Amino acid sequence: MSARRRLRDVHPPRSLRARLTAGLVVLLAVACLAVGTTTVIALEHFLVRRLDQQLSASGGRFAASLEHGERPDADNRPDTRGQSDGTFGARLLGGRVTQASVVRDEAQATVPLTDTDRRALADVPVGEDGHTVRLSALNHYRVTAVAGDDGDVLITGLPLHPVEETVHRLELVEALVFGAALTATAVAGALWVRVSLRPLDRVAATAVEVTRMPLASGQVALPEPLPPSAPDTEVGQVATALNRMLGHVGDALDRRHASEERLRQFAADASHELRTPVATVRAHTELALRHKGPLPAEVRHALERVHSESQRMSGLVDDLLLLARLDAGRPLAREPVDLTRLALDAVDDARAVARDHRWRLDLPPEPVYVEGDPHRLHQVIANLLGNARGHTPAGTEVTLAIASAPVGGRTQLTVTDNGPGIPEALQAEIFDRFTRADHSRSRTAGGTGLGLAIVQAVTTAHGGTVDVSSRPGHTCFRIRLPSTPAPDQPTG
Repeated sequence: MSARRRLRDVHPPRSLRARLTAGLVVLLAVACLAVGTTTVIALEHFLVRRLDQQLSASGGRFAASLEHGERPDADNRPDTRGQSDGTFGARLLGGRVTQASVVRDEAQATVPLTDTDRRALADVPVGEDGHTVRLSALNHYRVTAVAGDDGDVLITGLPLHPVEETVHRLELVEALVFGAALTATAVAGALWVRVSLRPLDRVAATAVEVTRMPLASGQVALPEPLPPSAPDTEVGQVATALNRMLGHVGDALDRRHASEERLRQFAADASHELRTPVATVRAHTELALRHKGPLPAEVRHALERVHSESQRMSGLVDDLLLLARLDAGRPLAREPVDLTRLALDAVDDARAVARDHRWRLDLPPEPVYVEGDPHRLHQVIANLLGNARGHTPAGTEVTLAIASAPVGGRTQLTVTDNGPGIPEALQAEIFDRFTRADHSRSRTAGGTGLGLAIVQAVTTAHGGTVDVSSRPGHTCFRIRLPSTPAPDQPTG
């Protein structure tokens, strides 16, 4: 992996806490870098200036002794007295280096020079302040050049190694000190930011708690308001805004729940009041149809239609009453129920009603038991089979299957058909009350739009779940109910 790709893979911190801490450390690092760079440059400049002053104070005595050493009447020994170890001297005549020596332990030693060294010495300006050159045998030197007595040029130099060593030592000390300061600041800053943002954490926790609440229906108890914070701070303003929002949401939920309760009560009362007149209408139409005398064809047809619609209305009233009881939380019967027996009975009834469909059963060899109300569970299976029958064309294959072994402590029952399928947009609301799919699936019989709503309500009342998946040629309703052992099976 290239360095550029690794750099692209590095992402900045996303949380506010990490970003604040990282920003604090970065700012401090920039400040430390500026301070360190400034001090290093200042110290280096100061030490080089001191070196130039030493060169000026030496007066070029060592280089001048090299000049005198070439005279016949001279002692031929360069003067190294009072010269610090490493002092460099060179004599140039006509732009060429004639001698180059360095002081070693108060003695003179000849310095071998390369052509590059000779050109560098020849380029040193005469009479100016110190100049830096690099000699192959001696490394970096600070040198100054003066005019000699014989028309030559005398160069004196001092090594820059002590200056470089001091500067490097300062850089190391600063790196250690600033590194420790950045580490301590990162730890302390993270703790300080964590403490400072603790009220914001409470705000986030409250918001997350609200998002996990079932706000769609029923009475909802919202979390307690956040403790008051300083209103002049950003966190305090967020907490105050969230408390106000929770108050508005709570009021809206209370009004919605009250409206739902009034609607449920109305449906229950209306359904209860409708049972008697609907039953009376059915009874009178049945009595009229049993009349022994001849009835005009139009009257008989009208009575038959009234009887059929009264039966349909009676079923609708019963469904509404059942949903009202389930909404009110009334308990259902609880006893071990053989789910395989209910499946057999429901499929037999479906075969008798719709012989133009192909009905298949896929049951385990042993009975499967769940705990619940056998009448309501039979109604759930019958509604699913009736839904498949009513919304698929003749010849459709419908399969009712029960898993042979519980999965996660739950028994699974599925009703699958190979009909036209349910549009994806309708699947999200297929279990809502009065939802009709007439415009998308073939329909041979009328429905109230409450069948699947009753399936979901009864399944939920038994502690189970129901869902659907559908595409053209395959629709599957899945019901999962808590498993229970057979009545004669030990529970321990």
